[in-house]
Amino acid sequence: MRVRARAPLRLGIAGGGTDLSPYCDDFGGAVLNVTIDRHAFAFLSPRSDGLVSFEALDVGIFDSCPVEEALDRPSTLLLHQGVYNRFVRDYLDGKPFPVSVASTVDAPAGSGLGASSALVVALVEAFRAYLDLPLGSYEIARLAWDIERNDLGLAGGRQDQYSAAFGGVNFIEFLPGDRTVVNPLRLRSGVCEEIEASLTICFTGQSRASHDIIVQQRAAISGGSSSAIDAMHRLKADAIDMKSAMLRGDVTEMAQVLDRSWTAKKQTASGISNPIIDSLYDLALANGALAGKVSGAGGGGFMMFMGPPEQRRRLVVALEAHGGHADVVALTHTGVISWVAPT
Repeated sequence: MRVRARAPLRLGIAGGGTDLSPYCDDFGGAVLNVTIDRHAFAFLSPRSDGLVSFEALDVGIFDSCPVEEALDRPSTLLLHQGVYNRFVRDYLDGKPFPVSVASTVDAPAGSGLGASSALVVALVEAFRAYLDLPLGSYEIARLAWDIERNDLGLAGGRQDQYSAAFGGVNFIEFLPGDRTVVNPLRLRSGVCEEIEASLTICFTGQSRASHDIIVQQRAAISGGSSSAIDAMHRLKADAIDMKSAMLRGDVTEMAQVLDRSWTAKKQTASGISNPIIDSLYDLALANGALAGKVSGAGGGGFMMFMGPPEQRRRLVVALEAHGGHADVVALTHTGVISWVAPT
């Protein structure tokens, strides 16, 4: 059978960075994020030629090898191979099988929208469905995180996998003892729509590699930097304040928290902002935005802005004229899903 899977990308509204070890291990972290109408897709189909193939359709990369070499031969598509190898090891007694694994993502690499982790979640769900395994949302998120962080050694936090697996508006706690609790927020009628109408995203034109920023943040926390730790404490408190403002539907208060968080975020590592980001930020505030920040670790990718819905068109036009790639988003409420393609 041919299996399809889809996982949503996310906007990190508050608390981003507090999901990094060792901060969340020592102090506990908290983030608030929302999933949006951008997705990562995974496609699995059987092969009869004895090959295992990996393909990223959106960037035109294809790789294949005989099935007997699949576990040992390095692939240019690290995420695809990492998920394949883990499922073969854990669920198939180490016996590789021929299959075609393809993907596409609705955002460029380094977008800051959690695209890489959403892709891993989509791949995990696709393999889960293909092999008919009984894995729930927490297990899918945890497995995706373990593949990225431990099997592949990729630096990053924990929020993206849980956001993609669960979907919706979530306040997520990362507690000592390696415990994660996802708290879906039940917003009253009209609140979700008001938040959605208040959001604008803008691609800076620069993809960013989050690795260096994350390494700096982890080193500062491990080294006991009081300024970095205090900034992380501020970010965690902002996530709690953002949750309260969101539940009340107070977009003005949400924007105030967002502005405060952007200041704190820039204190956790160098390179989070740059002249392009600063100029887009200043331009947005001059054209109706109340606040904004970079989504993700920083350094590039997408920025997000909040402001009165009446001013959104003016904001989009101004950002586009300045060279940004501005757009609106819709909030989504469904996490990763899979289905069997009709024959």
